Amino acid sequence: MNILLAPDSFKDCLSATEVCRYLDHGIRRIYPHAEIKSIPVADGGEGFVSAMLTALGGTEITCPVRDPLGRKIHASYGILGDKQTAVIEMAAASGIELLKPDERNPLVTSTFGTGLLMRDAIERGCRKLIIGIGGSATNDGGTGMAKALGYRFLDHNGEEIDSGGGNLNQLAHIDHSSVFPLLKETEIRTACDVTNPLTGKHGAAAVYGPQKGAPPEMVAILDQNLEHLAQIIQRDLQVDVLKLVGGGAAGGLGAGLVAFSDARLQAGFDIVKEQTGLEKAVQQADIILTGEGKMDHQTKEGKTPWGVAQLALKHSKPCIGVAGSLGEGYDELYEEGFTALFALPNGPLSLHESLAQAPQLLADTVEQIFRIIRMTQRG
Repeated sequence: MNILLAPDSFKDCLSATEVCRYLDHGIRRIYPHAEIKSIPVADGGEGFVSAMLTALGGTEITCPVRDPLGRKIHASYGILGDKQTAVIEMAAASGIELLKPDERNPLVTSTFGTGLLMRDAIERGCRKLIIGIGGSATNDGGTGMAKALGYRFLDHNGEEIDSGGGNLNQLAHIDHSSVFPLLKETEIRTACDVTNPLTGKHGAAAVYGPQKGAPPEMVAILDQNLEHLAQIIQRDLQVDVLKLVGGGAAGGLGAGLVAFSDARLQAGFDIVKEQTGLEKAVQQADIILTGEGKMDHQTKEGKTPWGVAQLALKHSKPCIGVAGSLGEGYDELYEEGFTALFALPNGPLSLHESLAQAPQLLADTVEQIFRIIRMTQRG
């Protein structure tokens, strides 16, 4: 039996790579000699680097950077086996999880550390970067990232403005005369799974600012500042990012990557599908397993398990979804390529207990699934 494992992470619990491991354990209790292929499908957020390295091979690189508040830390990224492609999670250097709740302040947080990761990869010879931009602590429109790559953001006196989204209103001129030369030789693709524009009621500040520590009055300031940044970008760089689909991702880093590094924004799932050969693996599989922490009616709005199920449907393959929980409207997924859906808890459990027992619950649930499959095959 040829089995493909292609899950996303179970957020705040298990990475996509770990989910694959425990699914594998459960299957092998019933089919110890099964051919099992694991393609963890983190699509730009947490676990993106680990998933890509697991699927494609490569090396994890650790280097000194700065966290969102400018403190010295070390962060990691991956260089794939071709030695030319680096995979970076912006959250490794500029993520919200790096800050305590009382430290979160998008007026001052910066993406500078993400730019340092990019620069390190380019200096090591990588000419292709794939950047996942989920989980940010920032709202600086990517200006911190750009500073690390040689851009200068100047006020009316020709002085560099301070970092953070709260200072963008002081911006008068973008100096790109000293940009890191190798940046122009580097192809950058951005795994971006939101469609929010840079500003407005659906923009970076309005939608994501509150979770980064911004009360309503701060959201208004951040939104105005990003609009000002977009106007200066268009004037000085001749790039229009104001209405860019996905430009509001990661506090405007989506727009910043396009403006400052000529990046291409793509759905994270599409990048992973292409890089890992996921569709070919689906074609070769007898059964596909996918899943994430919660599956409900929102899953079909482009989330990773839905993407996997769509490939299974395209190639007439059975696709089983395994989730920490099944929410409202999960039954709609049966029309989207899923053959069956299973939730993990096997009794009344608190959230804490469910998270702690997730590895065992995953293995046990999949064991039961494949006991049924074995029985039907014998019949």
